[in-house]
Amino acid sequence: MKTACILTALVGSTAAFTAPTFSRPSTSLNGGSSGYATSIPGKSEKIEAVQGLLESSEMVFSVPASSLTVAEVQELRRAVPEGTTISVVKNTLFGRAVAGTDYEEAAGDLLKGANMWFFIEEDIGASVKAWNTFCKDNNKKETHGIVGGIVEGVAYDAAGVDQISKLPSKIELITKVAAGIKAVPTKVARVIKAPGEKVARAIKLATDEDDSE
Repeated sequence: MKTACILTALVGSTAAFTAPTFSRPSTSLNGGSSGYATSIPGKSEKIEAVQGLLESSEMVFSVPASSLTVAEVQELRRAVPEGTTISVVKNTLFGRAVAGTDYEEAAGDLLKGANMWFFIEEDIGASVKAWNTFCKDNNKKETHGIVGGIVEGVAYDAAGVDQISKLPSKIELITKVAAGIKAVPTKVARVIKAPGEKVARAIKLATDEDDSE
C-alpha cells in the first residue's frame, strides 16, 4: 500500500510539470490547431463567437501572434481594460465571420500571417496603450507592431489606429456634454437676474462664454 501511494505521488508530481500552465477561457475565443477547435462544430462555434464580438466592438485591431508565450498572453489579457477581448483567430475563420458584413472589405489586407485580434467595446485608448506598453516591456516594439484596425467598416493602418486611440472616449464625451448642460441653467439665471438695461449685455456675455468653450 505504501509503495502504491509513493507511485501515485510521483505520477502527480510529474503531471504538475508536464500539464499546461493555463486553461483557456473557451474554445470559441482561442486559436487551436487540433481537437475540437478543428472540427466542424468547433469552427462554427469560433465563427459565431467572433461575429458576436464584432457586433459589440467599436474597434478591432490585429497584431502578430507569432512568438508570444502563454505567460505573455496571460500578462496581456490582465493588462487590457474590461470590455476588451483578445483572441487568436485563423484568417480563414475570420474571413468567414466577416463575410457579408461591413468588415469584409476592410479586413482583406489584414488577413495575412498569424493574427491576434483585439475586440474593443469601448476603451480604445487604454487598449492600444496596454499593447504598446506590453511591447515596450517585452522588447517587441520592432517585431510586434500593430498591423492595422477597423472602425465602422473602414480600415486603418498602424498610424491610423494610434491616432484614433488618442481621441476622447464615449465616456469622456458624455461627461463633457453633461458638464456643458449643467452649466446652462446658471447662465440663464444670470441673464434673467440682470437689470433691464443690462439684459442685452448679459445675453451677449453668456453667448460669448458659450462660443469660447
